Amino acid sequence: MTTQLQAPRSAPFALGFAQPRQAHPVAPFSYDRKQQVNVLTDGSRAADNLPLLMGTSTTTSTAGSATHNDDD
Repeated sequence: MTTQLQAPRSAPFALGFAQPRQAHPVAPFSYDRKQQVNVLTDGSRAADNLPLLMGTSTTTSTAGSATHNDDD
């Protein structure tokens, strides 16, 4: 009787480095159409908040591209 050897099952190489998908960070500000600036939850301008600027490096949003028709 001949015994057949079976190779051990292995996972694809990339699975050893895969990490669970993380949620996208949520900005602590939102765009106010009336003022046309990003504002914090308390209503103050996000651009005036130095700790926020230091932590996020920017307060830009995509809303400006939708409001300025003269950029063509």
